[in-house]
Amino acid sequence: MTDRAMTWSTHPVTPDRFEDFADIVNPSRRVRACWCVSPRLRAEDVRELGGGDRETAMRALCARTPPGVVTYRDGEPVGWCNLGPRADIPRLAASRLIRPVDDVPVWSIVCLIVRSGHRRQGVTARLIDGAVAWARSEGAPAVEAYPVDTPRGEDAPRMDNARLFVGTRSMFERAGFAVIGITEAEANGLPRLVMRRTLDPGSA
Repeated sequence: MTDRAMTWSTHPVTPDRFEDFADIVNPSRRVRACWCVSPRLRAEDVRELGGGDRETAMRALCARTPPGVVTYRDGEPVGWCNLGPRADIPRLAASRLIRPVDDVPVWSIVCLIVRSGHRRQGVTARLIDGAVAWARSEGAPAVEAYPVDTPRGEDAPRMDNARLFVGTRSMFERAGFAVIGITEAEANGLPRLVMRRTLDPGSA
């Protein structure tokens, strides 16, 4: 099946889409899985919202405000992007390694996950585009990401989980992001960048 024949869509994770989100990040529903709560919820928040259970806490967060988007291909959930206003993501807001570049109230992409069995099939590009479109619809002036600055060419390392989760420079460049700084954070010894895409609220 060609890409042209496929139907793609991206939607914020509201409670009615929670199982689709779970099928991507934790298909076996492991109790000790991260459920992508650590950037969003402190330990006391997990106790308050979920009694210490990450899944319950994430469900409660989705009911309060969507913590990101899910991309669908032909109706099947295939990708998850954790994003929202930087100021609303405690781990980023308090980070000493990924500091704000300026005073722009950016939205931040925390991580990207493509469902097993659907990688290297163009999902990431659709996922980033869908995340940016949702941020724009919510009034975000810009979207930032903090990917790994991976070497290119013959010396480029194979992608591992850390790079898959935060993304790479090249994948965000293809989505229209530009490098505006470098963080003090690393992933597997490689520097993480600050990349930004400034949004025109009136554009598609």
